[in-house]
Amino acid sequence: MTMHSQISANAPSLEELLWSWKAVIRSAPEGWARNFALSIARQARRKDWAPSAKQLGIMQRMVADLYREQRPEDDDDWNPIEEDEEGTGA
Repeated sequence: MTMHSQISANAPSLEELLWSWKAVIRSAPEGWARNFALSIARQARRKDWAPSAKQLGIMQRMVADLYREQRPEDDDDWNPIEEDEEGTGA
């Protein structure tokens, strides 16, 4: 199995990407990213539309970034273990 097929096997389907697409649009910064997201939303309304390989790759990254940003573990202040005064877990 090649690296590309491994990535494709684990990648979300187009339907899964589009399910998250409204949230992608809301979180996209003004400029190219938002324009791209809005363009995809318009095109996706067409019955037989399918994204190009390049569009699909960008869509996958945008959806992945959306969920990566929402993880509290990425926040420097987040600590799942409360520490006592000695700095050890309670």
